[in-house]
Amino acid sequence: MSAVSDRLPTFPWDKLAPYKKTAAAHPDGIVDLSVGTPVDPVPELIQKALIAAADSPGYPTVWGTPELRDAITGWLERRLGAREVTHHHVLPIVGSKELVAWLPTQLGLGPGDRVAYPRLAYPTYEVGARLARAEYEVYDDPTTLDPTNLKLLWLNSPSNPTGKVLSKAELTRIVAWAREHGVLLFSDECYLELGWEADPVSVLHPDVNGGSYEGIVAVHSLSKRSNLAGYRAAFLAGDPEVLGPLLEIRKHGGMMTSAPTQAAVIAALSDDEHVRIQRDRYAARRESLRAALLTHGFRIEHSEASLYLWATRDESCWATLAHLATLGILVAPGDFYGEAGKNFVRVALTATDERVRAAVERLA
Repeated sequence: MSAVSDRLPTFPWDKLAPYKKTAAAHPDGIVDLSVGTPVDPVPELIQKALIAAADSPGYPTVWGTPELRDAITGWLERRLGAREVTHHHVLPIVGSKELVAWLPTQLGLGPGDRVAYPRLAYPTYEVGARLARAEYEVYDDPTTLDPTNLKLLWLNSPSNPTGKVLSKAELTRIVAWAREHGVLLFSDECYLELGWEADPVSVLHPDVNGGSYEGIVAVHSLSKRSNLAGYRAAFLAGDPEVLGPLLEIRKHGGMMTSAPTQAAVIAALSDDEHVRIQRDRYAARRESLRAALLTHGFRIEHSEASLYLWATRDESCWATLAHLATLGILVAPGDFYGEAGKNFVRVALTATDERVRAAVERLA
């Protein structure tokens, strides 16, 4: 076990413990804007679908029910503008984090193979490469990378942590470059339905991929858009030549989405109204927190989409973290996401309206 665990960095969130203790000592309690876990109720129609499927004594299938695949393909066409998507273009997964962490291993990558991801990025991209013993590197523009032995290229738009959105033109250029050099491209689009000052586009859109899914796969999650982080519900969509082997591997590994969760996903993807309601909640919280942070002396960069504000006071992120903790507010330090974030903090919008109001009052 140590041989595997020794490949991994220190789990970053453990470093927050003393700051969380300080924030929790505030007379009015902590306002936790760090992890970004949903706090609002699971929509009723999704709960009902889960309950109706609770009597599921048999094993679920890794590929999901035909009804689940229908719901995914329908959503891809309706929401993302994808075309000619079949069941062979989709694959349910047990939450997006397990996929990110184990994808390089499932692709058969190892020593000498390279994995690349944005300079500021979700730490699990690096973890996945480490688990496979592959090499890893960061980029500002992926088309400047040396494609030699580059076996996996991660995109993330909208970005976690910065909220930056890649334009349709940028995505088109990157997809063309990856295909030219035979580089497999995975696009993490888990925040795609949460655009504020930009309208995020998927790599599955025909204007981006030219009507072909060759060499590209998109990752989508229901954790944020439907408050289903506790359900572990996500899916892949894209090149069948990539998803087919992954399906076989995941069958052997027993990586099955539970049958009740599959039923819940069908309900979630078939309804747009609950997404609109949740977006409105986040939009109001974003407006309040953004104004309060600016008034308090912060500068906010990017943040045109996703569930975070990428903020700085032009000092060490840990100094900012300590300052906010004295106000009873806990945020995430920017260096969790790469050295380039050392002077930033990530402020999540995932707190109740009451806790957001408390943060705004304290920042004032």
